[in-house]
This record gives sequence, C-alpha cells and structure tokens, in this order.
Amino acid sequence: MRYAQLVMGPAGSGKSTYCSAVAEHIENEKNSVMIVNLDPAAERFKYSPTVDIRELIHVDDAMDDEILHFGPNGGLVFCMEYLIENQDWLREQLGEDDDDYILFDLPGQIELYTHMKTVKQLAELLQNWGFNVCSVMLIDSQFMVDGPKFISGTMAALSVMINLELPHVNVLSKMDLLSKTARKHLDNYLEPDTRALLSDVKNHTTWGKKYRYLTKCIGRMIEDYSLVQFVPLNIKDEESISGLLYTINTMIQYGEDQDVRMTDFDQQDSDDNAGGVEEFD
Repeated sequence: MRYAQLVMGPAGSGKSTYCSAVAEHIENEKNSVMIVNLDPAAERFKYSPTVDIRELIHVDDAMDDEILHFGPNGGLVFCMEYLIENQDWLREQLGEDDDDYILFDLPGQIELYTHMKTVKQLAELLQNWGFNVCSVMLIDSQFMVDGPKFISGTMAALSVMINLELPHVNVLSKMDLLSKTARKHLDNYLEPDTRALLSDVKNHTTWGKKYRYLTKCIGRMIEDYSLVQFVPLNIKDEESISGLLYTINTMIQYGEDQDVRMTDFDQQDSDDNAGGVEEFD
C-alpha cells in the first residue's frame, strides 16, 4: 500500500513550509517520505522535491504561448489539466515502490479545490495506482479570528470536502505567529459557538441587514451538523506536528498493514525464565 497527502490551501497559507516541516519530522522518526511539487508557478521552497511539475510544464509556458496567452490563474489551471492529460509522466516519476509516503504540494488557487475537477481527477488517479489519499487543507489562523472570516473559511473548507470526497482534515496554520491574546481568542473557533460568532456580523449595515437571515442559516447548519472542524498547527512544536500526523495517518491507515513484531516479548519471556521466576497455581 502507498500513502499520499494532498496539501492544499489559499496562497500564503504555508503549504510548502508545512511539507518541509512534516517531511523533516517523518525522517527524524526513521521513516521515508517524498515531496512532489505540483505548483507550476513555484519560485522557491525549503525542500528539494523528488518530482517537480515544472520539469513537465511551467506556468510561463502557458502565459507566453502565442496561441494560449493565458493570465496567471488561467495558466495554473491549464498546467494542472496538462498534468492530468500526461498522467503517464507523473506515474513514471512516482515509480512503483510499495509503502511510499508522498506529500503533494499543490498550487494556491482555491478554485482548483472548491469546484473544479482537476484535483479530484488527480486523487482518483492516485487511488487507482494504489494510494490511500487524504486531503489536507491549510487556512492561515491569522485570518480566522473573527466571526465573518471564520464562517467564510468554514464554507470554503466545506466546498473542498464535498468536491473532493476524500478523507479530509482542515488545519489552522501559522499558529506560531499569533500573539498570546489572539491564541486565546482563537480557542473560541476550535469548538465554535456560532451564535456568539454571528454577533460579530454587523447587522446595522445595509449588507448585514439584507443577508442576516442567510448568515444565521449558515451558522446554524455549521453548528447542527458539525461538518467542519479545524486542527491548530504550530509548525515549531514537534508535539503539534506529531498530533496532526497521528490524525492523518489514522485516516489513511498508514502502518496498519505492517506485521506485529513479537521478538522483544519473546526475549523478555526468556529472560524471565532464566532468572528463575516462580509460577503460582
């Protein structure tokens, strides 16, 4: 069995930093991991990708083409569609090794995850190639410290979950950048009381009055069905990374097919008998 995380989120949410830190954590535990860069517009990151989409196509190729002449967003979409059309290239680059654990660093274009089918098609390809796949959506915690922004981020996360239909975890990234006051305030959003959060909505404005009932319905849906929850991540805290990885690895069943080693127990039993341990009826 092979395992994959599809790491996604808006631009600036910390996807590449997440991949680098998680890969380092996994390697420190003496396990192997690879990182695949699927952002054709990436300029620099802290890790050395095992596979890089820019070797197949770069966003500048789509933007500078005399016939296509796409803008930045259109170029990104074209590159991802081109990757799906050239799936044999990706499969050859990934190889066929069992027990692969791969982090896929995806572009920061939210449309790719909320309603377009490209990333879903990528997930289906990986599943057909024997991967257990989990989607990991990062949202910058600095933009989730008031009611309206929290509801907006929650609805974006819900759109991704519905569109991809994968085991999914939502992560509040950049917790290490929050002040102590902001961290205390953020606790209200980890187990949110939507009625309290909706009190932040400005009902005295024209917009607030017009969409007040819609906002309440959205908040009620979030509360009643508990559809979206967030896991806080402090990338500088090993325990925080370890806890998140435990959640993800449980979802993709990482390590569950490994044989249980009994050698240590057998050795302990032999040592006990050698020491003359008495047995009682």
